[in-house]
Amino acid sequence: FSCRTNDQLVAFLSRYRDMNFLKSHGRDNARFIRKQGLDRLFLECDTHMWRLGDRRIPEGIAVDGGSDWFLLNRKFVEYVTFSNDDLVTKMKRFYSYTLLPAESFFHTVLENSPYCDSMVDNNLRITNWNRKLGCKCQYKHIVDWCGCSPNDFKPADFHRFQQTARPTFFARKFEAVVNQEIIGQLDYYLYGNYPSGTPGLRSYWENVYDEPDGVHTLSDVALTMYHAFSRLGLRRAETSFHAAGDNSCRYYPMGHPVSIHLYFLADRFQGFLIRHHATNLAVSKLETLETWVMPKKVFKIASPPSDFGRLQFSEIGTEWDAKERLFRNFGGLLGPTDEPVGMQKWGKGPNVTVTVIWVDPVNVIAATYDILIESSAEFTHYKPPLNLPLRPGVWTIKILHHWVQVAETKFLVTPLTFSNRQPIKQEEAMKYHSGPPKNAYMEQSFQGLNPVLNIPISAARVDQAKRNAGLVGARLEAWVDSLVSSVWSAVDICSTGPTACPVMQGCAQTAWSSLSPDPKSELGPVKPDGRLR
Repeated sequence: FSCRTNDQLVAFLSRYRDMNFLKSHGRDNARFIRKQGLDRLFLECDTHMWRLGDRRIPEGIAVDGGSDWFLLNRKFVEYVTFSNDDLVTKMKRFYSYTLLPAESFFHTVLENSPYCDSMVDNNLRITNWNRKLGCKCQYKHIVDWCGCSPNDFKPADFHRFQQTARPTFFARKFEAVVNQEIIGQLDYYLYGNYPSGTPGLRSYWENVYDEPDGVHTLSDVALTMYHAFSRLGLRRAETSFHAAGDNSCRYYPMGHPVSIHLYFLADRFQGFLIRHHATNLAVSKLETLETWVMPKKVFKIASPPSDFGRLQFSEIGTEWDAKERLFRNFGGLLGPTDEPVGMQKWGKGPNVTVTVIWVDPVNVIAATYDILIESSAEFTHYKPPLNLPLRPGVWTIKILHHWVQVAETKFLVTPLTFSNRQPIKQEEAMKYHSGPPKNAYMEQSFQGLNPVLNIPISAARVDQAKRNAGLVGARLEAWVDSLVSSVWSAVDICSTGPTACPVMQGCAQTAWSSLSPDPKSELGPVKPDGRLR
């Protein structure tokens, strides 16, 4: 993001048009070479960066590097692009097999070229480094190396944009799903406030699926849940708008979802917006609707509350981001083959040990473990090595201190109505929906804890789970819908176009729909001051 106006940037670059602005690492060079893996050979293949072995740094070259965000002048860019001299040719070959070439190539070529006097050790950027959180080796699935990544800015960081100790024109990173308030603060600081009553200023919508993407881009878990959300919306329309003997607000679902958006308000996740087709039963015409579904609150402090007060929140999900300390799988959509992570958020207090117990839908204790919570700990997370598939249904996580329950939370493992984006067949349903072999989620059995914790295993629930495992078609959908409605609620539904339901609101007239007004995000032609809006 720009943290100065376009006029300020143009004036600065016009004044220093012959300079190149790059930020050097400013550390011991040998350490930088090792840290960046410049003395190793890397090759990208099958969307993975492989480390192949060691190599030597070219002799007679002063290797440098740092940030891969920089501003280069035309002369130097043309030199790097078109020159056939020995330096450029050798460096292009050397950096073709480098892990992060952009963090060193331009620095090295510039410092060893005739343009070396034009380098300014400042890339005109503010980067929000928090190495304690940002160096978690979180990209090992992509690359055979460990690196660091900057954190997103939040409102407490705003003072950094106002500093004048060195010229800065850009800042990173910003991410509206993590914090949009800081983006609004910076916008106001540079360009003034929006007129009073401007809609959508505290809202953020992020598209995660659109029909042209193709249904093959969705997982079976996501497709199952999105269809269930659509049906939840249609039931909401029928129960809220339907009058006796009148079918004008009754619908039958048609086809796959059209689009999916994440919806945030005041930096809080509000759920999913599912745009979907449905046939209006009164006029037998296809309409396009949008349903807003919101997760129900499933975290509960024990009643009466214990004297243990450090636990603030607990949540289960996948794609835990240890840097931003949130689940990237917003809404926690989980299926039988997922590997869930348990997260707890803590307040300050004395060192304590808590016990975490995972209970499946038929009260089989799947896992139990202790966590030592240090006095300064803010978050803990752990992924128990559970045998798959997980039994579908609503799971319970109990958190105990001295074997007294402090809190509990729940999460849904949805049965799948799709397998490879096709309606699931009974053989596959039995495979995915019957739980792990021999009911054993781990080698160790925790069955002896059931009476201690007063968690009885009900034979009736076990029998029902066995029957459910073989469901397909409409009966399977009904089971999925009953589970989904226990942890999600359809807040509202609207029409994207003409509708036979006289009391249904148009989506553009709502404050929540992905089609509702959002002036802060509307772009137009470039204005004289360089702005798009």
